[in-house]
Amino acid sequence: MTRKEILGNVRKIIVKVGSAVLTGEDGLDLQIIEQLVDEISALRQQGYQVILVSSGAIASGKHRLGIPGKLKSIPQKQAAAAVGQGRLMRVYSNAFGKHGLFVGQVLLTMSDITDRKRFLNIRNTLFTLMDWGVITIINENDTVAVDEIKFGDNDHLAAMVANIIEAHLVINLTSTEGLYDRNPADPKKAKLIPLVTEITPEIEAAATLEATPVGMGGMKSKVMAAKKVTASGIPYIIAPGRRQGVLQEILDGKETGTLFLPMAERLNSRKCWIAFTLRSRGRILIDEGAKEALVGDGKSLLPSGVMQVEGNFALGDPVTCVDAAGNPIAKGLVNYTADEIRKIMGLKSSKIEQVLGYKDYDEVIHRDNLAVTVQPSGKSKT
Repeated sequence: MTRKEILGNVRKIIVKVGSAVLTGEDGLDLQIIEQLVDEISALRQQGYQVILVSSGAIASGKHRLGIPGKLKSIPQKQAAAAVGQGRLMRVYSNAFGKHGLFVGQVLLTMSDITDRKRFLNIRNTLFTLMDWGVITIINENDTVAVDEIKFGDNDHLAAMVANIIEAHLVINLTSTEGLYDRNPADPKKAKLIPLVTEITPEIEAAATLEATPVGMGGMKSKVMAAKKVTASGIPYIIAPGRRQGVLQEILDGKETGTLFLPMAERLNSRKCWIAFTLRSRGRILIDEGAKEALVGDGKSLLPSGVMQVEGNFALGDPVTCVDAAGNPIAKGLVNYTADEIRKIMGLKSSKIEQVLGYKDYDEVIHRDNLAVTVQPSGKSKT
């Protein structure tokens, strides 16, 4: 399929733009922001729904306060965000206002979406804003976020939002042309990868960890975010954010940036929430038979397939399933505690009551609460 065919039915788009694109020597680059707003407004005229995940608050506040060098502590970053967030929104509001469009601000932390009820409340709010024709601008709530409740960077926040609204496409606007086969600091050797059909260990290795001086996430972060988005059945594109007309180029089907194709076996919204939003409380090592049952056949995890248990998790906690090599293959909500699973691992389900004195479930993790995060072998991509 051509890019034009893949993106032909796209209507609901997440556009993520990083600090490296939005900021310059004098803080916010107002010309680039005006350019971005003009392009998004043009897409709105064509009938596209666009949600913008925008960085820039900390960089804006830091510049506004005249602080040189890097901010070293979380309180400093939070304070800079408190100053910069208002200015960032004012700039966006003024720019979209020229096109007759209203903007709405949504600030999120990880704890907002790990709670299923709050997750659904956010979803309802975002859908209402889209129905009203409001341009929603989302950022991490940097003024209150600490390590325990941080997304890490806006690449992952955009991936979470894509799952929340069931987006048709995620465009990550960055300071490079896309994903290269090696660090693009050496342009003579590095080659742009225009298409990624599957995020393999080789693709992950090609992504560098380095972040820009004003940004949080390097290319590694963007590839990991792509992994989450494509697991939801959503295409993901990394593209040059400062190129004029880049959004229209992408939607016209031009070979711009790097396109990550969605997984053939997509996860539904709830399973994406389990896989990529909830933080794992432990690990369960499973044998090859169980791996094939989970990945190839879509079955539940039974105690007979469990080889080892790591951690001290409780009933209902999210736990990662790994294969014999330690590779994560799935995450699910357990029906038994860590200690209980240690007692019944390797046994048939019919033996659970004999060992524990009770049996509430036949499965360690039921398939309805299990999200497989690797592609079944032999499956073709869409």
